Amino acid sequence: MASHFAAFLEVESSSPVTSPATVLRHDERLTTASSTNHEWIELQSSGSIVQRPGSFASPPPDLENLHPETGSALGEADVPLSRPDSTEIVPSLYYPAKNKWRAVSASCILLAQGLSDSAPGALIPYMEQNFHVGYAIVSLIFVTNAVGYILAAPLTYWLENRLGRSRTAMISQLSVLTGYLIIVCKAPFPAVVFSFFLIGLGSAIILALNNVFLANLTNSTELLGINHGFYGVGGTIAPLIATALASKGVHWTFFYIINLTFAAFNLIYSGWAFQGYEKDMPLQALNGQNQDAEQRAKKNLIGRALKTKATLLCALFVFAYQGAEVSISGWIVSFLIHYRNGDPAHVGYVSSGFWAGITVGRFVLSYPARRLGERLAVFSLVVGSVLFQILSWFVPNIVGEAVTVAVIGLLLGPIYPCATVVLNRLLPRDIQTTSLSFVSAMGSSGGAVAPFVTGILAQSVGTVVLHPVCLGLYGLMILAWFLLPQRSRRED
Repeated sequence: MASHFAAFLEVESSSPVTSPATVLRHDERLTTASSTNHEWIELQSSGSIVQRPGSFASPPPDLENLHPETGSALGEADVPLSRPDSTEIVPSLYYPAKNKWRAVSASCILLAQGLSDSAPGALIPYMEQNFHVGYAIVSLIFVTNAVGYILAAPLTYWLENRLGRSRTAMISQLSVLTGYLIIVCKAPFPAVVFSFFLIGLGSAIILALNNVFLANLTNSTELLGINHGFYGVGGTIAPLIATALASKGVHWTFFYIINLTFAAFNLIYSGWAFQGYEKDMPLQALNGQNQDAEQRAKKNLIGRALKTKATLLCALFVFAYQGAEVSISGWIVSFLIHYRNGDPAHVGYVSSGFWAGITVGRFVLSYPARRLGERLAVFSLVVGSVLFQILSWFVPNIVGEAVTVAVIGLLLGPIYPCATVVLNRLLPRDIQTTSLSFVSAMGSSGGAVAPFVTGILAQSVGTVVLHPVCLGLYGLMILAWFLLPQRSRRED
């Protein structure tokens, strides 16, 4: 490997350097003791080289007396030179080559999840009519969906460790497909409630795996923003399609034929895309598996994850975030019908406007958020969401309400990708999958508990309770974000 890099280096020092300059990945940027701009571009596009420092085979040159221009020297901000014991390749979207197809698979899966998660908001009024149930009972679909996410937290690592990434992805999509099949067959309400458990279980498994995959690539903030932007695309078009079908007399369950088709496609495509993943991405796939038996026996990954402050606080943050997101998506239509005298055939499109805002936010604001700094960006976006939530509470007409709800979606959009990147930087690699699975489970729990509580309260005081519930959740987000550790504690 040293001979490969030697071709790119020009050493003018009288004492030749036998090992190449160290290249480190830090906050999505590359720093190096000696390299040209051309070399930086090549390394970023094809995968960054990270060399871990070790001991010198022979005494190192006098680093303090050398100059940066020689290629053997260090300036004040340079990285100390040392002979590496091992070399790691930090992967990118294009390296290994199959990563781009894996990213496409992750985007297709989140597109389908967006279709699934946003549809109930437009379909709840029709489900209530079909099964003759009220707000509180129909909210059980959110609860069982969350139970599936919670159960997935300990299962995800176990499945991947024994079956590999490809088979685990296929199992997750098989669970999702089974859930949609139950709905399409016009099953009774208890079976529909169970189907949302299967959908949540499969969605949580693949979401955690894909988040870990993308968060460890170069430019991860933008990649996660784009990936979760496809979730917003699905969330935008689902209420449009669902409202158009249901308002014309088509049975609401037929909408899920679309989701069933996506699940069948993703089952096959994700299985193909992640074949050979363990060979291509050993640092991600084999962390925690390449230790000896004694070390594995001593390590309880779930216990370690749950004892990590960053995991717990980020889980609380995502719990509140998804609680607010799903509450708005699920209950804004009912609020407009009962408090703004909206027509169900038209106000269902307001939910699409909310998801369109999330989509635009993730595609457009993720890059500025990284430039500003994910921590500051998230705080600013949550504060903006608070202001527009208050505004939407008191706007007296449907058009104004639709605009403010769309802006809330725009501000909420980049928050989840940014939070995932921040958490990923704070965690040792061997507990990333377990921690992100737990965070996803807590997020879905928030996406179930908050809408469920909103439905219970709406049963007695009306759907106007949506707004104070969301404001309380925003406050919880701000608190958890401020308490999050400031420095990385990786133990790579």
